[in-house]
Amino acid sequence: MTARILVVDDIPANVKLLEARLLAEYFDVLTAADGYQALAICERNQVDLILLDVMMPGLDGFEVCARLKASAKTSHIPVVMVTALDQPADRVRGLKAGADDFLTKPVNDLQLISRVKSLLRLKTLSDELRIRAETAETMGIDDLLRAGEGRSEEAGQILLVDSRANSQERIIKALKPIADVTAISDPQAALFEAAENAFELVIVNANFDDYDPLRLCSQFRSLERTRFLPILIITEQGADDMVIRALDLGVNDYIVRPVDTNELVARGLTQIRRKRFNDRLRASVKQTIELAVTDPLTGLNNRRYLDNHLKVLFNRSMARGRPLSVLITDIDRFKQVNDTHGHDAGDEVLKEFANRIRSTVRGADLACRYGGEEFVVVMPDTSPEVAAAVAERLRASVESIPFGLKTAGQELKVTASFGISSRLSSVITPDQLMKQADLALYEAKNTGRNRVVAAAA
Repeated sequence: MTARILVVDDIPANVKLLEARLLAEYFDVLTAADGYQALAICERNQVDLILLDVMMPGLDGFEVCARLKASAKTSHIPVVMVTALDQPADRVRGLKAGADDFLTKPVNDLQLISRVKSLLRLKTLSDELRIRAETAETMGIDDLLRAGEGRSEEAGQILLVDSRANSQERIIKALKPIADVTAISDPQAALFEAAENAFELVIVNANFDDYDPLRLCSQFRSLERTRFLPILIITEQGADDMVIRALDLGVNDYIVRPVDTNELVARGLTQIRRKRFNDRLRASVKQTIELAVTDPLTGLNNRRYLDNHLKVLFNRSMARGRPLSVLITDIDRFKQVNDTHGHDAGDEVLKEFANRIRSTVRGADLACRYGGEEFVVVMPDTSPEVAAAVAERLRASVESIPFGLKTAGQELKVTASFGISSRLSSVITPDQLMKQADLALYEAKNTGRNRVVAAAA
C-alpha cells in the first residue's frame, strides 16, 4: 500500500520521528510546522491521510481538523489527531471536530502503522465511490446525495455482541440517545442477525471466556452482506496485539475499557455517519450505471449496452456451438405520428411499443432501444424458426391492439416491420449478424411494411 501522508507538528523532532517511521513503510510524506501551512498544503496537493498534532500555537489541531472537514475539497481526507494528552475529553472533542482517530504520544509503531493502513483502506473505497459518483453529476448525482442527508438525524441501528448482561445494559444505556441497540450474547447468532438485518454498526465487546472475538470480526468481513458493515471492538487496556490484528482484519475502530460513554457515543456516531455516506454513494453509483445503460424513455437497455453485451452473447454462442438470433424492428411511418399528433404522442407510442416487446419476448432475451423508433431483440439459444415465430407474435400484437394516446385523447393504429438474422457459419462477427438483420428489415420496409423478413441463409 502506498499513499501520501501529511505530518503536522510544531516540534521538529516529532515530525522527524513520524516521518522516519512512515518512510520505512514506503509512504510518501509531506510535513507542516503549523495549522495554516497544513491547510495550504491540503489545498494544493493530493493528501491521503493527515497525522495532526493537537497542541500547536496559533491554530490548534481541533480547529485545523474542523476546517478540513468543513471544506468539500478536503472533507474526505482521514485525520488522525496525535497528542500527549490521553484524556477522554480531548478524544471526544477531536472526534466531534471530525477526526477519524486519535493517537497518544509516544506513538506505538505497530499501532500507528496498523491504524494508518486501516484508514487508507477505507479511504481507497470512499475515493473510488466518490470519483465514480462525480462523473455522473450531470445525471443528478447531487440530488441523489442530498436526498439521503435527511437520515443523518435518525437513530442508528447498532448490533452489540457482548457476553455479559451487565455490560450490555451499560452500553445500551450509553447509546440510547443516538441508536437503537440489539444485544446478542452468542457470536454465531450475531453473525446471522447482522446478515439478515440492516445494521449500521457492529460493536464487538472482547469479553468472551471461550471464544476469539477476532474470529467473529473476520467472519463479518468474509460475508458479502456484512463486508462493508462498520465494526468497533472494545478491548482491555494494553491489548495492543489484539487491536493491531483487529485493524488488519478490517475492523474500523476500537475503544478500551473502562469505556468512556462520551467517547463511545462520538465514535459510534462517526461510524454510523460514514456508513450512511458510503451507502448513499453506492446507491448513486448503482443508479448512475443503470442510467448509463438504460434508455430513459422506454426503460429498455440502450445501444451502448447492446454494443457491449451482444459481443458477449455472440462469443458465448460461438464457443458453445449454440444458435443466436437477432430481431430488428422499426415502427412503420413513425414520422407521421410525430407530425400529426406531436412528439408527446410519439413518445407515448414508443413507450407502449417497448411494453409490448417486454410482454412478448422471453426472460433470457435482450431487448434494447437501438435509436429513434428502432428496437433490437437479441435471442440466445434461438433458431431462425423460433426467432421468426417470436417476431410474428410481436408483429401481430402491435397490429391487433390500437395504441391509446392520452395526450390526444384517441387511439392510433400502429404497425411495425421486422428483420431477423441468425448466426450461421458465414457470420463470424456481431456486426455481420446485425447487418444481416438490418438488410432483412430494409426488405420488409420495401415490400409493403407490417411484415417479418428473415435474412437469407
